[in-house]
Amino acid sequence: MRARFTTGLKRRLKNHRLGILASEVKNFILYKPREINNLERRVISLKPKKAFRGNVLLCYINKGFLVKPGEPVPNDHTNNWESVQIAKTFLDLGYHVDVVGENNDRFVPVKHYSFFIGNRTNFQRIAELVNKDCDKVLHIDTAHWLFHNTGEHRRLLALQQRRGFTLPTRRSMQPNLAIEHADYVTILGNEFTMSTYHYANKPLHRLRISAPALYPWPEDKDFEQSRKHFLWFGSGGFVHKGLDLVLEAFAEMPDYDLTICGPIDQEREFQSAYHEILYETPNIHTVGWIDINSSRFLEITKDCIGVIYPSCSEGGGGSVISCMHAGLIPIVSREASVDVDESFGWVLKECSIEEIKASIRKVSNLSGEDLKGMARKAWDFARANHTRERFAEEYRKSISAITTSQSDKESAIEKAHRSSHFYQGPTVSDRVVR
Repeated sequence: MRARFTTGLKRRLKNHRLGILASEVKNFILYKPREINNLERRVISLKPKKAFRGNVLLCYINKGFLVKPGEPVPNDHTNNWESVQIAKTFLDLGYHVDVVGENNDRFVPVKHYSFFIGNRTNFQRIAELVNKDCDKVLHIDTAHWLFHNTGEHRRLLALQQRRGFTLPTRRSMQPNLAIEHADYVTILGNEFTMSTYHYANKPLHRLRISAPALYPWPEDKDFEQSRKHFLWFGSGGFVHKGLDLVLEAFAEMPDYDLTICGPIDQEREFQSAYHEILYETPNIHTVGWIDINSSRFLEITKDCIGVIYPSCSEGGGGSVISCMHAGLIPIVSREASVDVDESFGWVLKECSIEEIKASIRKVSNLSGEDLKGMARKAWDFARANHTRERFAEEYRKSISAITTSQSDKESAIEKAHRSSHFYQGPTVSDRVVR
């Protein structure tokens, strides 16, 4: 009786205005310091070595700016380094660059900015707050959210109908109107990615995704030995990226081996649903997440002939590009967003289980010399098109084209003179983190 009375009293106090106020005070005391110290809330200010031309606001991945001196930029995703390179491009042009994390939904611009660079997250909110004459450049690193989300939902529905169970979405993006609020666009990927944005009639400047690691051509690889060994390599969102289809295909092909490198432990529902195929099927080897800079990664790619990646939506296919740098033949969907020529790979038309099986057999039945020739062409293509040097060059050219197209506007120097009427932040010699 006493316990029921106590429970009821607590419930009433909790819903009373004084109880609500007390809860708010408690949360403020407990969580406000943590929020203030959150890396996403920090603003990094970078000062150019050249004469000051104006201010640039970059709202993107900020992990690469927070590493200690001498430490490498994290390589778990290409966007860590690419974000740093975007800032460097403007620093080299003489702009002061302020960097905020893409999820910093509290940041309010107070300076006069010549350019605002951001990806889809937070873009509309900040675009509506910057000065009116600021040029807003959207940096796109994925297909449009409507295409992206629809693709994943279709895959999940197909899985439900095929296997009789439902898995949750893992790669769903929040709706946004970023491109509608952009003046210019830089975009990773290829014609597929670009096609999902053509409706907006905005100028699109294509960039080729970079690669965080380069590898020498595997001179001693045995192509006869590896002809029936394939790799699936990717991050989370396994149904989105077609791992379910690949697993089911190889489960029906016991003479062909599949190695899986990805964070399987992070998706318990998927792991449970496919446990037997993942861990109890002799020709399927589940490794888990792996560092592309590790010797283990090179050992695995040396034993495989190709990478199979039937994703339903990507923005450059970075995992496939890394595998091509390691000399693997790509077998991908069109939506994987990787340029694949028939001389060095296959583009799946339907991404059905039967088509995946047929493609695997077709690759394996080629001669050793043909396999070596295709693998070498894939490696050459990746080396020629997907490096950090190539990304830096293309981004520089894109910004040059954008600045040239605004010749009828005020010059950057005139903007800089006007910016003296706005708060400039602390003076820094190199970098300030606030």
